[in-house]
Amino acid sequence: MRSGNPVLKNNTFNRSRDQGEAMTIGGTVAKTFFLFLFLLGSSIYTWYRYAQGEDVYTMMVIGAIGGLIFALITTFFHRAAPITGPIYATLEGFAIGGISAILEARYPGIVIQAAALTFSVMGVLLFLYAARIIKVTKNFRLMIVSATLAIFVVYIIDLGLNLFLNANVPYLHSNGLVGIGISLFIVAIAALNLVLDFDFIENGANRGAPKHLEWYGAFGLMVTLVWLYIEILHLLQKLRR
Repeated sequence: MRSGNPVLKNNTFNRSRDQGEAMTIGGTVAKTFFLFLFLLGSSIYTWYRYAQGEDVYTMMVIGAIGGLIFALITTFFHRAAPITGPIYATLEGFAIGGISAILEARYPGIVIQAAALTFSVMGVLLFLYAARIIKVTKNFRLMIVSATLAIFVVYIIDLGLNLFLNANVPYLHSNGLVGIGISLFIVAIAALNLVLDFDFIENGANRGAPKHLEWYGAFGLMVTLVWLYIEILHLLQKLRR
């Protein structure tokens, strides 16, 4: 059992079985909603600061770097997820709020479109997964995991080129047909990671994983949703241009 989400590892639910109450899907959903409220609150705050004419660049950088740090901490110390999960969501909200506010000022309506598409995609995929229309097979899982890792490598290369050579990976940020096609592919892979996450959490609940892993599962879902939203924003930005 694997997940394309890098924070949900193959042995997460096996390596710590506590006595007591077990993980449930309902509990994970409730905690995902709780983390979403943290992300939404900090996003709104950053958006408000931007609307008041203040510079939110520092908040965005702190949010992005801090979110990455706490994501790594949560990944390696999953028992800390009840504390680090809300902190991660809050920090990511600072980054997303700033990005959303800036893009909304340039392309009015883009944020509501991106948010609506993100939750619509999640809802549709959840229905397809629950109805077993989409089945997570070994080959399906391998394909999504491989594609996710390839995208991660490309982004690392792009970041390095941008920092040291003031350049980018060709077509990755282009608003031509090839660039839009690349963004569509990345959005599709990000969306299909949700299916792997649903499957992973369901298996964990069925196998009686410890209760604290509800927070860890919720954190993993938030990581995928944040990625999906950002990629949809990027795609819509290209289409607007």
